[in-house]
Amino acid sequence: MTTGFWKVVARLILRNKISILIFIILATLLFSSQWKHMRFTFSEANLLPDDHEVNLIYNDFLKIFGEEGNLIVLGVKDSTLFSVEKLNAWNQLSEDFKKFNAVESVVSIKDLQKLVKNDEEQKFDLEPFIKDSLSSMAQINRLKKQLFEQYPFYDNFLFNKKTETVRTAIYIKKDIVNTEARKDFIINELEPLIQDFETATEMDVRVSGMPYIRTLNSQYIVDEIGLFIGGALLVTSFIFFLFFRSFRATFISLIVVCIGVMWTFGILGLLGYEITVLTALIPPLIIVIGIPNCIFLINKYQREVKLHGNKVRSLQRVITKVGNATLMTNITTASGFATFILTESTLLKEFGVVASLSILSIFLLCLLIIPIIYTFLPYPKERHLEHLNKRWIGGFVNWIEHMVKNQKIAIYGTSLLLIILSIIGIYQIKVSGSLIEDMPQDAEFFQDIRFFEEEFNGIMPLEIMIDTKRKKGVMKLNTLERMERLEELINDIPELSRPISVVSLVKYSKQAYYNGNPKYYQLPTRQENSFILSYAKNSSGNADMLKNFVDSTGQYARITTFMKDIGTDNMQRIEEDLLTKINKEFPKDRYDVILTGKALVFQKGTNYLVKNLVISLSLAIFLIALFMAYMFRSFRMIIVSLIPNLLPLLITAGLMGYLGVPIKPSTILVFSIAFGISVDDTIHFLAKYRQELQANHWKIRKSVFGALRETGVSMFYTSIVLFFGFSVFTISSFGGTVALGALVSATLLFAMLSNLLLLPSLLLGLERSIANKDTLREPSINIIPGENDEEDDEEDDSAKKIKS
Repeated sequence: MTTGFWKVVARLILRNKISILIFIILATLLFSSQWKHMRFTFSEANLLPDDHEVNLIYNDFLKIFGEEGNLIVLGVKDSTLFSVEKLNAWNQLSEDFKKFNAVESVVSIKDLQKLVKNDEEQKFDLEPFIKDSLSSMAQINRLKKQLFEQYPFYDNFLFNKKTETVRTAIYIKKDIVNTEARKDFIINELEPLIQDFETATEMDVRVSGMPYIRTLNSQYIVDEIGLFIGGALLVTSFIFFLFFRSFRATFISLIVVCIGVMWTFGILGLLGYEITVLTALIPPLIIVIGIPNCIFLINKYQREVKLHGNKVRSLQRVITKVGNATLMTNITTASGFATFILTESTLLKEFGVVASLSILSIFLLCLLIIPIIYTFLPYPKERHLEHLNKRWIGGFVNWIEHMVKNQKIAIYGTSLLLIILSIIGIYQIKVSGSLIEDMPQDAEFFQDIRFFEEEFNGIMPLEIMIDTKRKKGVMKLNTLERMERLEELINDIPELSRPISVVSLVKYSKQAYYNGNPKYYQLPTRQENSFILSYAKNSSGNADMLKNFVDSTGQYARITTFMKDIGTDNMQRIEEDLLTKINKEFPKDRYDVILTGKALVFQKGTNYLVKNLVISLSLAIFLIALFMAYMFRSFRMIIVSLIPNLLPLLITAGLMGYLGVPIKPSTILVFSIAFGISVDDTIHFLAKYRQELQANHWKIRKSVFGALRETGVSMFYTSIVLFFGFSVFTISSFGGTVALGALVSATLLFAMLSNLLLLPSLLLGLERSIANKDTLREPSINIIPGENDEEDDEEDDSAKKIKS
């Protein structure tokens, strides 16, 4: 965009300031009215495209058996539970849950029933273990003996006989699992009831299950949005004030970024997107990215005022000279986020859309609000301009200049060494597909997850669905035997819990047929099968138990197991072992067997994102290279500009390998975000460098150091703001958000040093091949317009017209 264009923009802004302010107020009110459409996510992050094979398989499973993640479990590991008073209180707690509309069913010790053979009617009757309430220790001891020794069907389902840990299963209605009603039940009904029980009995109740975990995890996300916004405002405004020593400038910047945050929430509401763990990061990101815009604009205004004392002319120059550069840097930053739009993952696509639109919005707000507000304000006081002459910043720039001038070999050598070390580190990076790894590890609900992993081998469901390709094929003995052999493998895998399926129920039926003798807890023989199953078919209670494991046609069966929080490598090993056994036991011409479940879907999603990381980052580099080509019209300059920005990404990836930070959905974002932001410094530096070359008659060394002195301070200011701004995310309870904040902060710090040390060194070292009139002709976009008397005269005339 030409200087003439920006002069027109400056005149339009300064002549129509009241109209523009009214427009901003109306737009802000419009966006605010959309906040009511914002909604927080009630389901896990689905990282895969909707039409991905893994999602399609999972949806097929849900169509047949319904929502699998509707189980909430309560657990108690306390020897005093087995007393008359406390066990009755525990049973009553379970009964109380049955009264809530959100609850479909509750299974507790009091609900357990034993199958009893009824020879007269040739069926099994269901007889409760506890008929009424318990009244003596003798009853409790008899109950413990029956549960822990005589009925293996219930072992590791509602109790762990080794540790005598007891749990209750609450199944909430499937149609509310992914709605606001689930949250209302858990926060307003379930938790208060449990707290009352804990107070009355002095026992510690552990609570888990996917609906509970998702609800409390979402609540943490909601709570942290305010924390992040407050933290980002506090940190960035404090640093801003330290630089400028002006409450007025600080307050103006805060107004701008706060309006930007309001617009971001409005965009979320307008587009109907959910607030997820990713989109929750955008409002504080806008603050962190918006403050550097304010620094560039206000810093330029104060420099101009100090130079010639003409306020209107200074504001014109702010727009004409900094507007273009700020636009280009914001476009490159937005491009880094926009690459996520092309990943096909709904989660990342929404993040990319909102983030890129919000970044362009904050640029527009900065460009409009800051010059307009300053037209109404008096001249800056002398003390507000003192920061322009700070000695310590001058000392920092002098050190940079000394290093570039005298230590080029050391800079090249250090860069090469860092590249080698980083590549070694990259080979040590692991991929993590854990569904709970990034959850707040200090939270009570996370500790409860670990408790249930210890006692019952996990709470994340892994489902195996078997299609026998014929009605009533599940109950064929041949099918049951194949399922049993698969379950034996699952039992041998320490990361998986004991499987639950129709096989266990058929074994229990045989035990009941032989009057409850536990040694007959096994599949019936072919001779026994027909008459034992005829008993089972005549039993209405058995049918109720069966519907959870077999569909209504008898064609589909499910095996449900629960998985510990394990790494991607372990998950892939388990999947391979299971598939090998499945392929061996279930011929493809007779059975279709699928492996699915939320944990598996999430792990596959992580692998999908890792593959897309290369595409996303490559696209960001390509887009930014196009910007460079369009601005500087030089292939060599593209290469020189990309090297200092790729080096920090390599260093960060290497650090992830050395520090054991895995590649996961949160850390995948680091590279595209950091690259999009760090290249901004390169644009400012090279634009000033080209201008210096022209002003200094193509004297390379003089131009490099002139550009370094001019842009070094601004690059330092903005990098410090960005570093501490992104560091705000390290106060998060979510491990992934902490890693994101720390890694982006570190990357941007490396990027600043790389752009201040390596970039000038490359320009000096390669001066003969890149710094000449043919290579750096007049660019397509004049990022920083030159200074000349004719321009000043035009500005004076224009300023008089605006003032009048």
